[in-house]
Amino acid sequence: MTEPNAADQIHSGAIPGDAPRGAHVIVVGNEKGGAGKSTIAIHLAVALMRMGQRVGVIDLDLRQATLTRYLDNRRRWTQKRNVSLPMPEERRLPGSYARTLDEIEAEEQNAWAAALAELKAACDFIIVDAPGGDTHYARLAHASADTIVTPVNDSFVDFALLADVDPDTFEIGRPSVYAAMVWECRKQKARAERRTIDWVVMRNRVSMLDAHNKRRVWEGLKTLSERIGFRLAPGFSERVIYRELFPAGLTLIDLTETGSRMPFTMSHVAARQELRELIIILKLPGLSGARMPF
Repeated sequence: MTEPNAADQIHSGAIPGDAPRGAHVIVVGNEKGGAGKSTIAIHLAVALMRMGQRVGVIDLDLRQATLTRYLDNRRRWTQKRNVSLPMPEERRLPGSYARTLDEIEAEEQNAWAAALAELKAACDFIIVDAPGGDTHYARLAHASADTIVTPVNDSFVDFALLADVDPDTFEIGRPSVYAAMVWECRKQKARAERRTIDWVVMRNRVSMLDAHNKRRVWEGLKTLSERIGFRLAPGFSERVIYRELFPAGLTLIDLTETGSRMPFTMSHVAARQELRELIIILKLPGLSGARMPF
């Protein structure tokens, strides 16, 4: 499944494809819930805004709507304390109540295209929080992406979305459902725009403890990255603070703001560094050498 010259581009650190046109679309996605997609999406959005970028967001998990609720919490927190925090442009897409699949997909196609066009006209970056499942909206988003960020926990349950694993030898088999979907979206992008999608798989909720299973997952990701053409990012460690920040709609970057009563610790300093490293690894357009004021 590796695209022509993809391995050379990955190993050289280059991003496949030409310079993006308009806003750069970042889709945070996989087909499993609980991987930390919404946490990554909100932290990327706030980090980019702190760097002076105009950011738009779309939450495609219409039922759980974690990113939407995160932003609602953030809005209430700032209003209650009469303080100002960066807020992205937000578009909420409707669910369809049409009776046939063709009608549903047509409505969703139009709603997605309209939201994307509005945000592309107003933003530098668009961050899409994809649902933990295979939906039409999710496929539209992945096919529109310039960058896909896929968080994977150190578990073969998460790994199974990318590839099959032999239960006895732990050898990596054929690509699985999510990897196949991304592959199809990359082909669509290449045909339509003569560019491909930069796919970054990041470890998330990484345990501080060393474990045999953790090492096996990491080795498997390295093998698979060379086979199907994604780049690897070390990702975020498991920290309780991410769950504690949700009710206030805050991120790690906001902890030193007026009104925040949460203590700022050395663990949070380390977490901010993980976010900086992710932004560097993503190699987003226009940010090379840019100052990160957090």
